[in-house]
Amino acid sequence: MRNSKILALVMAGGEGSRLHPLTAERSKPSVPFGARYRIVDFVLSNLVNSDIPSIYLLVQYKSQSLIEHVRKAWVLPPTLPDHFVTVVPPQMRSGQSWFQGTANAVFQNINLIRAHEPDLVLVFGADHVYRMNVRQMVQFHCDRNADATIAALPVPLSQASGFGIIDADGNGLIRGFMEKPEHPPAMANDPARAYASMGNYIFNTDVLLQALEEANERGEHDFGQHVLPRLKETHKLYAYDFAQNQVPGVKDYEEPFYWRDVGTLDSYFDAHMNVLGLEPRFDIFNAHWPIISSNYQGPVAKFFNAELDNSIVSAGCLVNGAKVKNCVLRREVVLEPGVELENCLVMDSVVIRRGAKLKRTIIDRYNVIEKDARIGFDLEADRARYTVTDSGIVVVPEAQHYELERTSFGEKT
Repeated sequence: MRNSKILALVMAGGEGSRLHPLTAERSKPSVPFGARYRIVDFVLSNLVNSDIPSIYLLVQYKSQSLIEHVRKAWVLPPTLPDHFVTVVPPQMRSGQSWFQGTANAVFQNINLIRAHEPDLVLVFGADHVYRMNVRQMVQFHCDRNADATIAALPVPLSQASGFGIIDADGNGLIRGFMEKPEHPPAMANDPARAYASMGNYIFNTDVLLQALEEANERGEHDFGQHVLPRLKETHKLYAYDFAQNQVPGVKDYEEPFYWRDVGTLDSYFDAHMNVLGLEPRFDIFNAHWPIISSNYQGPVAKFFNAELDNSIVSAGCLVNGAKVKNCVLRREVVLEPGVELENCLVMDSVVIRRGAKLKRTIIDRYNVIEKDARIGFDLEADRARYTVTDSGIVVVPEAQHYELERTSFGEKT
């Protein structure tokens, strides 16, 4: 298994329309997460930590932010030819169209697979927050002599109708696929849960190449809808139980097999709340399985007469006379005296002026929130200016970039 040559293709072209306005100027995988990460960092960290360093990142929509992030954060040792994270925009080698679906994206880059000559090809998504030892899934695939393997997340049967569901026997052999079924089939070994597809696949290279050629001839573009259901009829497809995956350094208090599709504003906000607390459901700090990101070279955070509770504050922040509770502040945030934040996500280079009070709010980068502003208290008034989710999260979109020269009070000079 460890001698197998493996190539990973990461699908990072997602438009992320349900995350708008956070995706107004960036793709979904490029959306910031936590105090210093991007969503894409989780899949890339999982692959590199799993000793799978040959990675093509397939991008599409509004990709410049993601390209710049990868350039700064993901330069692997150039002396090793098989160690790379390379961004691949649509090449339009088979026509003038952009990627039409996940399978079409891989087909349009089939030349990369042939040139690399791997034994196995991994096709992973870039839209999820999780830790995974991918080598264990590779071992499962090889042990069963599978043609393709799909990562499967056990979900409560009562929630399974919201997912693409896999029907598999007790050994993991897949019997069928269902898209958000009204009556999902239970796992063979757990009548209370069903297998939800995580959108992460392993293919034997010859099987994948043939399936892609056939799908292209049929005008079929998607793995989940087209390629995998057809492949099941002629090949051995297995479901890999993500609950069996073991990552070193995970604490006892963390949620077992934590995985979140942060595809909506509400799920994105909730995932941030999951990283807070003394015993978070998902502890970002894990020295044995680090989440890797860019190396910001700014100063440490500063605090003056500040009150902070259960919050994460990144480098370069200046908190002066403010109260912060249950919040995540990304780098170079300035909070002036009298500011009160509760259950907020504040992105890079935001200034919040004196006396402003905000709760259950996401503020995208470069904003200056005016003195004595109130956001999150009157949702009807907020809807007139901002996006407000069904659960009442207010989202302030990215503002035009500005240059801020700070005093110790965080004011322009």
